Amino acid sequence: MSVIGDALRRLDLNDVPVATMTGRLIGVTGILLESIGCPLETGQRCLIETSSGEWIQAQMVGFRREVSFLMPFKKPVGLLAGARVQAAPQTSSLMIGESWLGRIVNGLGEPMDDLGPLGGDKPLAAAPPKINPLRKQPVVEPLDIGVRAINGLLSLGKGQRVGLFAGSGVGKSVLLGMITRNTSADIVVVGLIGERGREVREFVDHSLGAEGLAKAVLVVAPADESPLMRLNATELCHSIAAHYRDQGHRVLLLVDSLTRYAMAQREVALALGEPPATRGYPPSVFGLLPNLAESAGNGENPQGSMTAIYTVLAEGDDQQDPVVDTARAILDGHIVLSRQLAERGHFPAIDIAQSVSRCMSQISSGEHNAVSRQIKALLSRYREVRDLIPLGAYVPGIDAETDRAVRLFPRIEAYLQQAVNEAAPLTDSLADLKALLQ
Repeated sequence: MSVIGDALRRLDLNDVPVATMTGRLIGVTGILLESIGCPLETGQRCLIETSSGEWIQAQMVGFRREVSFLMPFKKPVGLLAGARVQAAPQTSSLMIGESWLGRIVNGLGEPMDDLGPLGGDKPLAAAPPKINPLRKQPVVEPLDIGVRAINGLLSLGKGQRVGLFAGSGVGKSVLLGMITRNTSADIVVVGLIGERGREVREFVDHSLGAEGLAKAVLVVAPADESPLMRLNATELCHSIAAHYRDQGHRVLLLVDSLTRYAMAQREVALALGEPPATRGYPPSVFGLLPNLAESAGNGENPQGSMTAIYTVLAEGDDQQDPVVDTARAILDGHIVLSRQLAERGHFPAIDIAQSVSRCMSQISSGEHNAVSRQIKALLSRYREVRDLIPLGAYVPGIDAETDRAVRLFPRIEAYLQQAVNEAAPLTDSLADLKALLQ
């Protein structure tokens, strides 16, 4: 009895709910649900009862007067007019730790690989922490990506954020798999957002492999998931990467793709009645993209870093697409994959002339930068006469630098190509780059 008495004395009756606020579902329009009677905050999660007595999880995304607009995380089945709506109980946040490595989760942090609970010893923040820009660690050291063309001519730094611009079918998923397997980063966080469900398994088995999966965390939200789940999965990637960064790890974040994230936000915004602007994208999309990009990068811990690579789909290979143009402006560089190179069997199909790394000059030596500029200049010279050579209109001996570009082009092209199962460490990439001009 003394134990029960002590427990009763410790119990605070103010923590015991005397009633549960319950609202009612009054409308369903596409992916948007409407309810009244249950006070909810924007961003708060809630539960909706179905005809079978089960409860589906949704989130409050907006309101108008007394009507709350809800959006479910998963496909709603069995909803009825007047169904009960309740605020979701305030549960503890996800717990994360080293046990997450090698695991595959969905946008809610639930395991998808049938390997049991995730475990963890530290709470995972619901959103990546906002860091004062004056306290962020600068980008001063190169990160070994394991891809020769990037290491040599488009060097990336620890904490840099880069866009990988590509149309469909030019090898971006294969390139991401190569980077994941070969990078020197301690941990790789991969977000597969809005991709076909078939590609998820192919990426894990073929592009990633057992070696890449061992040090990676995959967050998956295929194209058949709700737009809210795709948004949540993208933000979860950043929270996971930021956690490992703040623990002192060198983290590489790969998000495939930023365009699908923008499309998911477009679906949500249009459903809420926001007017479309540039090519059907509402203004909120172009405010959300910088917020997401700024949550990546380095933090306050000098031991940790967070490098981010976002794939951006150039629809119809249009480099002036609004999402492409916005990503080019807010990121620290862009790598363009060329369909012409892919059609010639040149992989990875990186167009060096259209690509740039804005941090390369501050992380690479003066000699490395000088050699890189010479190689790019030779490629530019060769492009000027490339179409003339098959016609016999190019006459050697007129310009010595052009003759040199034509002579060295086969060696430069061989340097820029790399087999899928081939690793190219940073030191070897720089040594081979210098040898090109000797």
